[in-house]
Amino acid sequence: MADINVNSVLTSGEDMAEKALSKRYEGLVAVRTKAIKGKGAWYWAHLEPVLIQNPETNHPKAVKLKCTLCDAAFSASNPSRTATEHLKRGTCPNFGAVLRPISQLPPLASPTSQNNHRKRSSPQTGTCSNSQQFGVVNTSPRFCGEMGYSPLQTAQAIATHTGLNQQHLMLSGGKEDLDALAMLEDSVKRLKSLKSSPGPALNKDQVDSAFNLLADWFYESCGTVTLSSLEHPKFKAFLNQVGLPQVSRKDFVGEKLDSKFDEARVESEARIRDAAFFQVSSDGWGRDICKYGEDTVIKFIINLPNGTNVFHKAVYKGGLVPSEYAEEVLRETIKGLCGNVVQRCVGIVGDKYKSKALRNLELQNHWMVNLSCQLHGFISLLKDFGRELPLFKIVTDNCLKIANLFNSKSQIRNHFRKFRSHGVELAGLIRVPSADCNLSKNYGPVIAMLEDILSYARILQLIVLDDSYKVSCIEDPVAKEVAEMIQDVGFWNDVEAVHSLVKLIKEMTDDIEVQRPLVGQCLLLWEELRAKVKDWCAKFSVAEGPIEKIIDTRFKKNYHPAWSAAFVLDPLYLVRDASGKYLPPFKRLTHDQEKDIDKLITRLVPREEAPTALMELMKWRSEGLDPLYAQAVQVKQRDPVTGRMKIANPQSSRLVWETCLKEFKSLGKVAVRLLFLQATSCGFKCNWSFMRWVSLQGQSRVGMDRAQRMIFIAAHAKLEKRDFSSDEEKDAEMLTTANGEDDMFNEVFVDAPSV
Repeated sequence: MADINVNSVLTSGEDMAEKALSKRYEGLVAVRTKAIKGKGAWYWAHLEPVLIQNPETNHPKAVKLKCTLCDAAFSASNPSRTATEHLKRGTCPNFGAVLRPISQLPPLASPTSQNNHRKRSSPQTGTCSNSQQFGVVNTSPRFCGEMGYSPLQTAQAIATHTGLNQQHLMLSGGKEDLDALAMLEDSVKRLKSLKSSPGPALNKDQVDSAFNLLADWFYESCGTVTLSSLEHPKFKAFLNQVGLPQVSRKDFVGEKLDSKFDEARVESEARIRDAAFFQVSSDGWGRDICKYGEDTVIKFIINLPNGTNVFHKAVYKGGLVPSEYAEEVLRETIKGLCGNVVQRCVGIVGDKYKSKALRNLELQNHWMVNLSCQLHGFISLLKDFGRELPLFKIVTDNCLKIANLFNSKSQIRNHFRKFRSHGVELAGLIRVPSADCNLSKNYGPVIAMLEDILSYARILQLIVLDDSYKVSCIEDPVAKEVAEMIQDVGFWNDVEAVHSLVKLIKEMTDDIEVQRPLVGQCLLLWEELRAKVKDWCAKFSVAEGPIEKIIDTRFKKNYHPAWSAAFVLDPLYLVRDASGKYLPPFKRLTHDQEKDIDKLITRLVPREEAPTALMELMKWRSEGLDPLYAQAVQVKQRDPVTGRMKIANPQSSRLVWETCLKEFKSLGKVAVRLLFLQATSCGFKCNWSFMRWVSLQGQSRVGMDRAQRMIFIAAHAKLEKRDFSSDEEKDAEMLTTANGEDDMFNEVFVDAPSV
């Protein structure tokens, strides 16, 4: 190895250090030169770079900053910090004398008082002349702006102390305006300081990470935050405060959007590809775009056997959809998911009952089970009551009379003011259904009216007993009729009965939406409904016959043979008999439902396996499952959130058929496909404002593509967190009354699809 010359290395290092010092000094001089010309920071007017020489070698030794006001020297490593600590914080003894804020100056004196002041002043007092007092002030606009004072304020200060140019500074309010002007300029100074103060310095990795989280939050908001909000001045100021660079709308509809979409899509496609089979859930077919912004798109979610849900796509609807179009879209969706192996899609659940699409696809593909949504079935049942139950019509008509009277008669409505002390305040008019409202298809407006009537029940009873109201009854027979109605206990019992029935269904629909029951639970849901309605009939003395008939009609419209088959094949519902065996609950089925099971199993298996499957069904009916495994499947634990008892392992019913019941080769194929099927189509909920924006993109291919990508990212994130609620619902829950009472009626009924 060659010898290293130590002296040459040291000399080379010293030369590099000297060059670096010289380069640093020249850079600071250049910066100061630009600043003096008005193109740099204010403090360079008072800081001068100095190159310190080594007296022995006459070579550069260091670079310093010299204060031109007090000749103090500082390190040149951070001029901004030096200016802050030495100049702004008052360390420099001469910097404070440069200029004082106008608010600290004495009030403007009249010319007479100024002359008297001059006469009383003694030459020995050392009073400074005007030129001495302001000799160091640079009154150029650039200097004033950098120092935090406007040219107007500087001129006003000079004029105040010199008594000069008063004719040019006359204000409309006189000399008293100077204090107000000082306050104005002080506010401007603070705002400028707020906007210009940078946040903490972040490195590139921190900035990228923060921007990535910001993008996730924006996309997952799905329209709650608009694109324009990203360029709001206050939002930009916030980014500046935390040390982040400015963002624009373009940053969120370009490469970042494509990257997030590709990431979510790859993950979703991998999960679907790994599953042996799946169910397609489609929501958004049933309602009119003109009334319900959320139904601008039809959302497709893939339900996997392991209980997870994967978002697939959103299709712009643009209006009411004919059955033929729905069938075409569903068929193309299945083909796109499965390719040539269409048998992987074992079923569809949709929210449109009368659509022929589900039925036609089931007939064309014998292995499929296509269901109607249970949530929409229960909502439609409420409309059945409104159309067919006489009690609903009687209560509706009576409440309409009350609402119309108090809404149309101002002198009667004014009676509410007398009873404010009773704790009830009439916020506005009682909500009344419009004249063209079809109660058989949309009972929501009627429910809103009943809600208002019940809210004002106590004060209504007080008003009709008031003497001034009795005078109105003499002139108006309708007012008299309404008074008699309000004082009738039977009327309020009927209103309470209707309210109770609506609340009963609301609670069940809320549970369905949250719990998202499987197909095997459908029969139990309707049994639970019948039992609750029976108790309701007994409580309010309502005949059971008519209401049972309405429920049976809706049950038949919603029923599918898969309900019965999944119920008896699910080990969760096995019943222990006297011998200790755990047997399927065939005794809870009707004769027709048992026949439906045979027909369904025969259709779902290949024709040559049908006899074998039926024989295995008979064996399952007589032998059931090993007690140990049956007990393991039925183990429950308390949900820490709801406090209810829930199945500890929801996947165990399917896993038992795949592992412990392998002798049922044909029947097992049917069981594992039926047991995971979900009975509701309600997926994640889009923000209405975003859906409105989507509808405006109907004619723009690029805009629609971007909208669908944003929906995909938001839906993927919500399904990952098992969050099926909407931001509007969360906000409404946050703003509920302090006593925690739920609203009597949920807007889900208002938005119910027509059947």
